[in-house]
Amino acid sequence: MRNRAETRPAWLFRRVGDAGAESYRERLERVVLNPLKQTDKGWYALVLFLGAIVAWGFYAFITQLRYGLITTGMDDHIIWGLYIVNFVFFIGISHAGTLISAILRVSGANWRTPVTRMAELITVVALMVGALMPVIDMGRPDRVLNMIWFGRFQSPLMWDIMAITSYLFGSLIYFYLPSIPDFALVRDRLGKGTSAIKRKFYTLLSVGWRGTPEQEKRLERAIGIMAITIIPIAVSVHTVVSFIFSMTLRPGWDSTIFGIYFVIGAIFSGIASIIILMVFFRKFYHLEEYLTVKHFRYLGYLLLVALLLYAYLTFQEYLTVAYKLEVEEKHLFELLMQGMNAFWFWFFVVAGMVIPAILLIFRQGPAIPKILIAAVLVNIGMWIKRFVIVIPTLEVPMMPFEFAAYTPTWVEVSITAGAFAAFVLILVLFAKVVPLISIWEVAEEAEAEELPLVGEEEK
Repeated sequence: MRNRAETRPAWLFRRVGDAGAESYRERLERVVLNPLKQTDKGWYALVLFLGAIVAWGFYAFITQLRYGLITTGMDDHIIWGLYIVNFVFFIGISHAGTLISAILRVSGANWRTPVTRMAELITVVALMVGALMPVIDMGRPDRVLNMIWFGRFQSPLMWDIMAITSYLFGSLIYFYLPSIPDFALVRDRLGKGTSAIKRKFYTLLSVGWRGTPEQEKRLERAIGIMAITIIPIAVSVHTVVSFIFSMTLRPGWDSTIFGIYFVIGAIFSGIASIIILMVFFRKFYHLEEYLTVKHFRYLGYLLLVALLLYAYLTFQEYLTVAYKLEVEEKHLFELLMQGMNAFWFWFFVVAGMVIPAILLIFRQGPAIPKILIAAVLVNIGMWIKRFVIVIPTLEVPMMPFEFAAYTPTWVEVSITAGAFAAFVLILVLFAKVVPLISIWEVAEEAEAEELPLVGEEEK
């Protein structure tokens, strides 16, 4: 942030031009703050629909809690199922905030400013939902206390708990700090008819922010520190998640590239997630003037780079397996290439990498629909890839017995559906409390770079 106190307060920023016209900041505030003030019937219908799915998932969880893990498709051979697949997936997409916000902030990529708030929001919500999956997988939530009181630091599971906890708290702080000026803006724009609870809520969140030079200096320093700190924490989180697999003596998991493989995969699905969320909020909250084609193109480039890196690592993973063909590895390779899991593997390859690459490389036609389709296919493919990593390996027998088979039950499917519905529901609820675009950052960037008037697209 830049010190402009000598000329005018930060709250009174106006574009140079026709004094009678609506300023850039005034229109930005009106468009972004409008969802916080108005709620249509469609919003209530969406919340009720998602809430119903979450309630059904909770009922399935109560059923599992009552009768035990026998209600799932897991057994002595398939010790992990959809819950761990969901866990790896949600922790993966949480990297959206780290890449789009922290890395691009540190690198000085100013185009990221309208995108950062949504990216940071995905990080926080994905971590909240993802962290619950191992607890559900335990069968009894009270067993979490055993990890705390009797956990061994030699176990990658303990490293996972510490890394995810640190990442969640760090992400909450990193999400909150840049939101302080906007919380203060909402506080100052509340009408006379606003309830006392809502007024106190935003007054508390704004922590006395007045936009003074000293406050701006401290906030800028704190955001800079958190941006640098959160990057290695995020990298460590998915590296540690990979250790749960790579440090287990199972075919397909005995790999030294799993650390970087999981990190690149997390970034890959994280970029796809922020693209999907941007399209949704852009459409339903009328943010077309601020989330422009340029932002989608730049994110499309990042998605393509991540795709190529992930495709290279995927090729390396299976090349080493196919070259050596050790007994258990050979069984796994056959399961994936032509066995009962071949459909899922090749669906991931074709729908999750090949088709998105074609859509992102060939630019003919409207950019946003193609990038959106690519992002949706990427996230579907990446969820299936996590399934391919977890399940087929456990189906390969470690003793000379028959191959195991895993079929998810209605309980697992219902809890999975509830988890995804809860993820979307929390995002939708957050959109009614927090401005979806960082108003003060976008306004300052517009002043510094003298951007075109609102609504003008790049030529």
